[in-house]
Amino acid sequence: LLGGSLLNLMPCVFPVLGIKVLGFAQHAHSARELRLSGVLYSAGCIVSFLLLAGGLLALRAGGSQLGWGFQLQNPYVVVVLAVLFTVLALNFLGMFEVGQWVPQAWQGLGNNHGVKVQAFSSGVLSVLVASPCSAPFVGAALGFALNLPAWQALAVFACLGLGLALPVLLISFAPAMLRWLPKPGQWMLALREWMAFPMLITVIWLAWVLGQQRGVGSMAALLGMLVLLSGLLWACQLQGWARRLGVVFFALALLGMGALQGKELAAAPATTQAATQAAIAEGGWQPWSPNRVQAALQAGQPVLVNYTAAWCITCQFNQKNVFDQEAFAQLAHQNRVALLKADWTRSDPAITESLRSLGRAAVPTYAIYHPGAGGKPQILTELLTLEQIRQALQKP
Repeated sequence: LLGGSLLNLMPCVFPVLGIKVLGFAQHAHSARELRLSGVLYSAGCIVSFLLLAGGLLALRAGGSQLGWGFQLQNPYVVVVLAVLFTVLALNFLGMFEVGQWVPQAWQGLGNNHGVKVQAFSSGVLSVLVASPCSAPFVGAALGFALNLPAWQALAVFACLGLGLALPVLLISFAPAMLRWLPKPGQWMLALREWMAFPMLITVIWLAWVLGQQRGVGSMAALLGMLVLLSGLLWACQLQGWARRLGVVFFALALLGMGALQGKELAAAPATTQAATQAAIAEGGWQPWSPNRVQAALQAGQPVLVNYTAAWCITCQFNQKNVFDQEAFAQLAHQNRVALLKADWTRSDPAITESLRSLGRAAVPTYAIYHPGAGGKPQILTELLTLEQIRQALQKP
């Protein structure tokens, strides 16, 4: 529960922070609606955690070597999420409204329940984006849960989902905390439009992740799809012949670009692996393997293993703020540290098994091995600092 709550402080949840803020703004002056929104958001978080956990447990029972965040190791899921966030951004900018495509007979139902669906779906979206990353206490909880019987494991995941939702749930039952917000008005429309930009930043991140997984050709095809999808939604707002021609043109172009994307995803160019290895080599890192760990320890070197993934925002945050700093390079050089990077961007059974042996099931995970320590590593926290690494190197 505590680990799930701390997920709200991790960089992973920044892309959906805008949705939470917008939800508060919409219901801040209606205590009943605010409470209902908080409950439904919490339900979305819990149900999504349970569904992801159930799928993971079922796949592992079938013999698959998978860990938490497995959904973003699949490039098709990355593409779907990029499309979803693009559509959300265009909706926030007012290019289209979902209600205009709802049949007339369902209009009343949509008006009555649209807010409820939005609250629940925002919880689902938070889990999809935030869950692949770990946080303090979350890594240990996930590793522990995946070794429990299914019903006990699902109970742990339900608590993680409740923890993620807990800050929103508490605020929804304490409307006095939101009295500083102005009364509903034109500012809410401006806020909604402004929230489109975090969505678009998320699309950039997802396109970059796809490029890491399948190469720049697949990333370019995704961006082309998103432009054509935007054109299709724009054409739907036109009238008469312009609308018909626009819809046909963009729909056909989108189908063609989708077919090209399918070929790119199926091809999985070998150059991607070479590019990944070259990226790992930057900053003195080497690709992780159990043999490299043992060889360094036998040579009397301490070893730092960085379990990371391109889709893990917290991993990238630590990379920029710790590993890419000159002070870290000097510290590693002074202590003769062997730097090994285990890239989990794509599914890798060896890395999954290594994480399991450490009692972890998610990234980021950081392990420091000392010569003569019997192979038992020190596990560092998910939000890393240079001082943590310095202290760990001084205390075998």
